[in-house]
Amino acid sequence: MTVLVLTRDHDATADLVINDLGERGIPVHRLDPGDFPGRLEISARIDAGERGWSGALRGQYRDLDLAGVASVYYRRPTRRHHLRPGLSSEDAQWAGAEARAGFVGVLESLSCLWMNHPACNVRASVAPVALAAAARCGLTIPRTLITSSPEEARAFVQELPGGVAAYKALGHCAPSDVDGRPQALWTTKVSAHEITDGVAATAHQFQEWIDKSFEVRLTVVGKRTFATAIHALSEASRIDFRSDYASLEYRPCIVPPAVEAGVHRLIRAFGLRYAALDFVVNRSHTWFLVDLNPNGQWAFVPELRPAITSAIADLLEAPTHGRSHSARRRTSPPDGRTAHGGRRRPE
Repeated sequence: MTVLVLTRDHDATADLVINDLGERGIPVHRLDPGDFPGRLEISARIDAGERGWSGALRGQYRDLDLAGVASVYYRRPTRRHHLRPGLSSEDAQWAGAEARAGFVGVLESLSCLWMNHPACNVRASVAPVALAAAARCGLTIPRTLITSSPEEARAFVQELPGGVAAYKALGHCAPSDVDGRPQALWTTKVSAHEITDGVAATAHQFQEWIDKSFEVRLTVVGKRTFATAIHALSEASRIDFRSDYASLEYRPCIVPPAVEAGVHRLIRAFGLRYAALDFVVNRSHTWFLVDLNPNGQWAFVPELRPAITSAIADLLEAPTHGRSHSARRRTSPPDGRTAHGGRRRPE
């Protein structure tokens, strides 16, 4: 039985898990769905009375028996397929759509353990859906407005303490006028008079500005949680810590039981086995959930890296052998909720 890892060629985070599984003697097959059909071939069949697809994926050096896949680690695969050169734009669009429906469709139909299934990731990544689910699960969220009305946006911000709000993009990236590549959109602190009529162009998200003591990155792997407090030492990182990783300090952090229980309810609601959640903790020690990322990075805190790597490998290994490697080797406390200080920029 094999662990299938779906990711792009250069993924240092996936490499950590693959190396861990290799040390355990677990067969691993790594591929990027974007290599189809240029560097991959598929032949899959399903007949009446059968419960799923059988067949193989054939690569340049190795083949994969679909029936032998015990678990799938879905990391960061390439979205665009490697098509035959020389196609017209219309033919390329059609071929790409057929590749997604055929190759990716067969993969996503595999009845095995997924971390996470792409369909679960898509739903959990929609901010309005995630915020509403978090509130239903008992987690505290900031007061939030999603609107295309400049007047409503200004009125909302004026009602907030201090008359300021956090503007957060509903997606993660925006088109670039410079090189055509997607660009990250950082959180912005705004007051009512800074909100322009441009809000009417699309949906915008405004949230209550939390006077934070620190932030928390909480990583969930199965039933285990790994938390670290993030202390911002620059003005830019206090608004959005992703904008200035060099100024961050990571310190030990214990998750309040009520928050941890709500997080596990939220993860179950979306059918996830992995997620990275961001919290803002105010001066009164209230934890506000501000982001749920079902495929977020986790290797940028050095002291947590070995424990999370092992926990992910444990879950992926379990369907292959029916037992957890953590019983033989564990690199973190059983509840996994603490981290030690350190600094590192994520990959």
